[in-house]
Amino acid sequence: MEQFGKVLGKVFLVGAGPGDPDLLTIKAVKAIAQADVILIDDLVNPEVLQYAPATARIVNVGKRGGCKQTPQEFIERLMLSEAQAGQCVVRLKGGDPFIFGRGGEERDHLQAEGVEVEVINGISSGLAAPASIGVPLTHREWSQGAIFITGHGKNAESNPDWNTLAKLNLTLVIYMGVARSTEIQAALLEGGKAGSTPVAVIQSATGMAQAQLITTLAELPQALAASTIGSPAIIVIGDVVRCATEFAKQSDVQTLRDIVLQKMTA
Repeated sequence: MEQFGKVLGKVFLVGAGPGDPDLLTIKAVKAIAQADVILIDDLVNPEVLQYAPATARIVNVGKRGGCKQTPQEFIERLMLSEAQAGQCVVRLKGGDPFIFGRGGEERDHLQAEGVEVEVINGISSGLAAPASIGVPLTHREWSQGAIFITGHGKNAESNPDWNTLAKLNLTLVIYMGVARSTEIQAALLEGGKAGSTPVAVIQSATGMAQAQLITTLAELPQALAASTIGSPAIIVIGDVVRCATEFAKQSDVQTLRDIVLQKMTA
């Protein structure tokens, strides 16, 4: 693309999936293979860089809640400047760029400057995490739909309406909610969601460090506190969690039992 006599490059917003490099799409591999510059998020498995050219410049732009982060404005400026210099830029994001990945903001910013942008979807952790322990998000017996929700909004005014969500007979898939599990639990219970509702929390889905917790809404904060589960994690709330594999259930129960015994004998 050319603008005012200047050759512009192209930016690919690429979803790298939840962690397992085998879940990278063929289209994503093709984009990575032609990259001049790759901006890689902290949660992306670095093994996917095996598909990058040896000449590609790799820029780490880590963004993880509770840790030091690369400012979003810096990332957008860097993508723009590299594209305007005629480079093929790949922005590698964990999961899917359009599901809590700020891909919409980046696409708008780049297109406003005349840069061509292509979005390549990836498998979101909200899909991969429950599937990894045998939990379907929809089930004819228990749930006719699912809602993807962030555990916290950009500000207080944009936080989810937990009271309304509690009344829906749908699977709740919560991203970035571990740190606010106590507030989320209280709001859902206040909204009428039964304390016996099954809950699964899956950390680092499909990766080597995956761990899971099976509990109920009534016990969620306490169970999390007694476990080693932390971010990044997906919380799944709904009767579909009943479908979790026996391995996941037994593994979790054993983990919690071991923690309790260690505390008793300490």
